[in-house]
Parts: sequence; C-alpha cells; structure tokens
Amino acid sequence: MISTISLNAFLTVLWTSYRIRYRLFRVFEISEIIFVSICTSEFLMKVYVDPVNYWKDGYSMLDVLIIIIIFIPYLLRKIKGEHYPYLNIAEGIQSLRILKLIPYSRGIRTLIIAVGQTVYTVASVLTLLFVLMYIFAILGFCLFGIVEKGDMNNWGNLAVAFFTLFSLATVDGWTNLQEQLDVRNFTLSRVFTIAFILLASFIFLNMFVGVMIMHTEDSIKKFERELMLERQVTLMEEKQVILKRQQEEVESLMKTQNNVGKNFSELVEDFKKTLQHTDPMVLDDFGTSLPFIDVYLSTLDNQDATVNKSVPAPAFPGAQGFLKVGAVLRAMGGLQELYYEIVNVLCLILEDLPKKSQSLEGLEEK
Repeated sequence: MISTISLNAFLTVLWTSYRIRYRLFRVFEISEIIFVSICTSEFLMKVYVDPVNYWKDGYSMLDVLIIIIIFIPYLLRKIKGEHYPYLNIAEGIQSLRILKLIPYSRGIRTLIIAVGQTVYTVASVLTLLFVLMYIFAILGFCLFGIVEKGDMNNWGNLAVAFFTLFSLATVDGWTNLQEQLDVRNFTLSRVFTIAFILLASFIFLNMFVGVMIMHTEDSIKKFERELMLERQVTLMEEKQVILKRQQEEVESLMKTQNNVGKNFSELVEDFKKTLQHTDPMVLDDFGTSLPFIDVYLSTLDNQDATVNKSVPAPAFPGAQGFLKVGAVLRAMGGLQELYYEIVNVLCLILEDLPKKSQSLEGLEEK
C-alpha cells in the first residue's frame, strides 16, 4: 500500500504538466483505475475482517473519507457531465489521497497525536491573539480609517483592518504598510505598529510555536520509550526461547547420562574419540558446567550468610574451601569485588551458551 500510494502521488505530480498528460493520457487513466480498485479492495477486506471495530478507529474513518473523495469526480462526471464548473475543485482535492500514508507511518501518527494534544492550549493562545487583533483593529480603524485623509485600503473597515493586522503579525511587508501611514502624517502610527508587532509576533506567535515544540518533544520521547519497551520485550522473548532450548539440551544430556551410567567427564571423553582432527573440541572445564554453577551459587549464599550473620557453614561439598577463600578476601576487603567478578564471568558464560549449544548440535549431527 505504501508503494501504491507513493506511485500514485508521483503520477499525480506528472499529471499536472499538460504536455506529459497529453502524451501519457492512457497510462494515467489505467493507473487511476488500478489505484481506485486497490483502495476499494483494501476497504472491503478490512470491513469483512472486522466489521465492528473498523468503524471505531480514527484512521479507518480517514480511509473512508479519502475513498469518498476519490469517487467524487466520477460521480460529478456521471451526474453533471464533463463541463461541470466545480469539477476542477473535486479534482484538486484528490491530492488528499496521499494522507492514506498516515496509518502506515508510526512516526507521522506520533506527530499527529502531539498536534492533537496541543489543541486546547493552542486554542487558548489563538483566542488571546484574536482578542488582541480585535482591540487593535478597532483602534486602527478609528485612528487611520478617516474618510478624508485616512488609509482606506488598509484600515477602511474592520475586515480590511484584520487582514492588515495579520500582515503585521507575520511581519510580512510591514514596512510598506508603515510607509503608507507615514505619508499621511499619522503621528501615532509608528507607536501603534511597533506595539502590535511586539505583542503579536514576538509574544503570541512565539508562544504558539513553543507550545507546539514542547508537546512534540513529549510525544517523541513517549514514542522512543514505547520502542525501547517493545525491543526489551522482544529480547526477553528471544532469551526465553534460548533458555528453554538450553534446558531441553541439558535435560537430554542428563537423561543420556543416567541411561548409560557414566558421569559427565566420561561422556565427554567418549565423545572426543568420535571427533576428527578438523572438528572443534568440547570444553572439558568443570567451571563452565551448569551443575557447578548451581553448586557454586549455593555455596556463595551460605558464605554470605556466614559472613554477615556469623552462623556456622553447613556441611556442603566444597563449602569449606570456598569459606577459606572468602575469609582471606574479607581480610583484604575484596569480597564484594569477588562477587562482581563472579557475576561478570557468569554473564559472559550465559552469553556464549547459545553459540556453544549450536556447536554441540552440529557435533551431535556429525
């Protein structure tokens, strides 16, 4: 859909050239039929899949509005004929079809949400600006809209005065407007012009821009946080899959060990005999096995309880050796550093486990 809408927008740009439109008239006609067919099919399929919730979504209503706009020229030609005077307006609003890209772009939706959140604040700022323009329009009409010698083109009535003040607020051509007042020798004209520009342009318009920027930044930060959470959830799901696979592999190895009646070292030695000189070797380090990690962590828990609570260490295989090491490290003040080092090593081991599991799978197949 993104490619279809973008291609149609590009063809619409070429359609604005009469020379290209004359040469590629048939291409434009066929592409328009294809685009309308695709949009109509998309609409019908979405309604068919979810006929209730489809009408509750704001972006779905935008699609419906665009489809109605697309069919307006065809209906006018069918009812009013090719020479209907307002047909060009119906063809001009066809540019709104590019808005169908909005539902497919999350970034654009974030900006639209930011604009929607600023409606109340922006409405308040615009109301204050309108009150200011109303006051200065009445004042300008009374000062510069005099029939005999006044500037009737810019201050002759309230509507013209509002348009002149809008030009002053945007600081567009304000010097020309001031020159026309200076020619007529209005003494208060410069004070009037400077005061209005300071209030309308430097304060209210900048306030309007500031409100938009603040809400846009908040929406962008929220969007980035949502992306970070989605990435973390995806990463956790991947980790769960990896851990589950590793658990199944360990359980399979333990079952094999129980059935054969050999310990882990003997299984590794038997497996090494089946390897060729080009095959990678299996690590025979006891410190990298999961049973050792489990025992080691339990021992560290007992050691920590002994250090902090002064309770005797339980009768646990290998616990006395670890406690002796812990006592030496306590004397050196390095027990906490040892824990940090252990956690770092275990993290590195866990990061390498998927790669090792894949290598073991390849070796098992061989």
